[in-house]
Amino acid sequence: MLYSLMKFLFSVFFTVFFRADIRGRENIPKDGPVILAANHMSNFDPPFLACFLERPVCYMAKLELFEHPVFGLAIRACHAFPVKRGAADRGAIKAAIQVLKSGKVLGLFPEGTRSRTGKMGKAEAGIGLIAAMTGAPVVPACIIGTDRIGRFPKLRLLIGKPIHFEGNRKDKDMLAAFSQSVMTHVVALKEGAAFKK
Repeated sequence: MLYSLMKFLFSVFFTVFFRADIRGRENIPKDGPVILAANHMSNFDPPFLACFLERPVCYMAKLELFEHPVFGLAIRACHAFPVKRGAADRGAIKAAIQVLKSGKVLGLFPEGTRSRTGKMGKAEAGIGLIAAMTGAPVVPACIIGTDRIGRFPKLRLLIGKPIHFEGNRKDKDMLAAFSQSVMTHVVALKEGAAFKK
């Protein structure tokens, strides 16, 4: 119930103040496991990525956010689970895999952290590993405008077609290459949006 309420409030907020433009929602499978992978520029990215979609989105969130009693309960109610930053967290990987095995949507930011410049960074290998271990399709998504949120820009969310890992999940080079290919698709969405202006 809290998730539905937050989803409604954020959708109104982004629509009224930021003229939100969402394209490609039909590219998200209506059921089954999905990894929704987007660029990351702002703390507003997780709610913006999720609030206009029909299916709930589960996120990894930094462990520190769960230490606050009230906020921690709130984000857990919104399907978030903790991850330790700066180190390989097997528990978080297992939790992410469990989300997908349950047939849910997992929201991931392949860069691993926010971009302070608005430019997209290099992907970490984790998304490739999770995709390889679960067989879940990866749906690339590009968020535009949240790096300038204080200027009240028009926000855009562009969602691409699903891609799949097809290779040896034990091959680290293949996992890294697939992870980076996800970011390549995200960049292509942004470049396509710029071309259509």
